[in-house]
Amino acid sequence: MDLIAVLGRTLGFSLAAGVNIYATVAVIGLASRFGWMTLPPAYRAFDSDVVIGVAITLYLIEFVADKIPYVDSLWDVVHTAIRPIGGALVAVTTLGEASPTVIGLTALLGGTVAAGSHLTKTSTRALANASPEPLSNWILSLLEDAFVVGLGYLAVQYPRAAFVVAVVVLVGIGVCAVTILSLVRRWFARRRPAAA
Repeated sequence: MDLIAVLGRTLGFSLAAGVNIYATVAVIGLASRFGWMTLPPAYRAFDSDVVIGVAITLYLIEFVADKIPYVDSLWDVVHTAIRPIGGALVAVTTLGEASPTVIGLTALLGGTVAAGSHLTKTSTRALANASPEPLSNWILSLLEDAFVVGLGYLAVQYPRAAFVVAVVVLVGIGVCAVTILSLVRRWFARRRPAAA
């Protein structure tokens, strides 16, 4: 597999893991089980009945928790450590045989990408919880689920397309982060003279 395809799987699965680690693990396990993707021997545990069953069960719990305002935010806070670590582990599953240095760099990349998508999801949900109606929460949750399953499918079947999607999403996350930081800085700059 060429570098772009490997990066497509690494970035795609890591990005998805930051949004929903359990759906991502279930997609990887099922893809391996049905022969759509070959996992390195060290990560064949992903296609065991137990791992797939636990991942689907936890996904269903998250599916319900994500639809309830404020419960979803609490769930996201609990997963602030889980999703980036899961993203790092998932990224390493995409490699196959690699040197310890490449494995370490891939884990760092996967964890960072998963942390970025997790923080984006968490902050978007916090904004949605501020609205008085519950419909936005449901819509966001369903869009997130579709994104995770869709990106997981792309990463398995069309890793080069997953690479393009992941890069576009990561650039969007970066632009949003820079814009938000700029707005926060301006807000604090205006507040200082008023306080003096």
